[in-house]
Amino acid sequence: MTLLGRLLKNRKADPALAAWHLPNLQGPESPTLTLTSRQFGDGETMPLEQCAKHIGGKDLSPHLDWTGLPTGTAQLLLVVEDIDVPMSKPAVHCVALIDPTAGPLEPGALAARQPAPGVRPLRATIGRGYHGPGPIKGHGPHRYVFQVFALGAALPDAPAGTPLDRARPRALLAAVTAPVLGRARLTGVYER
Repeated sequence: MTLLGRLLKNRKADPALAAWHLPNLQGPESPTLTLTSRQFGDGETMPLEQCAKHIGGKDLSPHLDWTGLPTGTAQLLLVVEDIDVPMSKPAVHCVALIDPTAGPLEPGALAARQPAPGVRPLRATIGRGYHGPGPIKGHGPHRYVFQVFALGAALPDAPAGTPLDRARPRALLAAVTAPVLGRARLTGVYER
């Protein structure tokens, strides 16, 4: 597997295609809105516990806390992407809608089967709920960007005619029309 990682070393997703850069998810980068975790700081290595089971982790979503929500926030949209995956677009590891009063989220709160109260895990590239890092061995460090968007209105149950629970992640993200009142991100790193 290390050989495959080395062969793909120079192939990475275009980070400009991450949710953070989508025109409809632009909004004020409020200095008051922050996203943090007890498990890792911005740009730091994520613990194995938060990683995929196939590499020895527990697929346990990390503790996440946000502060400084803008007035009028109706719903939070959380998107977790691997922006270094050897594909054309970043891999979506988690999409969730969160009630603004639900935080902070404790480890495991983004689980598909038993999410925390106020958390609605949606479909990601791999499946529903949180899926931890599991990069190809030898490919180099991968950045996992946790992005939170404070929406001024809750997403409708069927944007573009597809129920939220069945919408593909890229289609769902492109269909967001609610105003983004603020946004923040936190990047964790993992390498095998």
